[in-house]
Amino acid sequence: MKGITLEVESGQHVALVGHSGCGKSTLVGLLLRFYEQQSGKVLLDGTPVGDLNVEHLRNIVGVVSQEPALFADTVENNIRLGRADISQEEMEKCCTMANAHDFIMNLSQGYKTRIGEGGVQLSGGQKQRVAIARALARNP
Repeated sequence: MKGITLEVESGQHVALVGHSGCGKSTLVGLLLRFYEQQSGKVLLDGTPVGDLNVEHLRNIVGVVSQEPALFADTVENNIRLGRADISQEEMEKCCTMANAHDFIMNLSQGYKTRIGEGGVQLSGGQKQRVAIARALARNP
């Protein structure tokens, strides 16, 4: 990667999309301090990320990987992993924002539907939407 400057306003949601190998994962890894940059600077609010508490940093940034981790539990409990105390109303709002609410309501037991280990009962796109809803529930 060369010459990347990215400014994101507080509260703004950003999606990094691009072809395989273009640096999306590298950019996120640098931001979350999974590894250190070899040159240049990675700043958050003008502060080098290396000066920030790693746990705090990873709590304020929401990331959804291409292959999200889902567990052999209900849709609802998979989303609650993002925030255990989320109300049903807030959960449905997050799911609506993630374009997941409609398909969830069409499942046999709605939010109470068990999705199997790794979400085997869901399509790839549905897994992604549940993972996005979980990230939104955290309110990073």
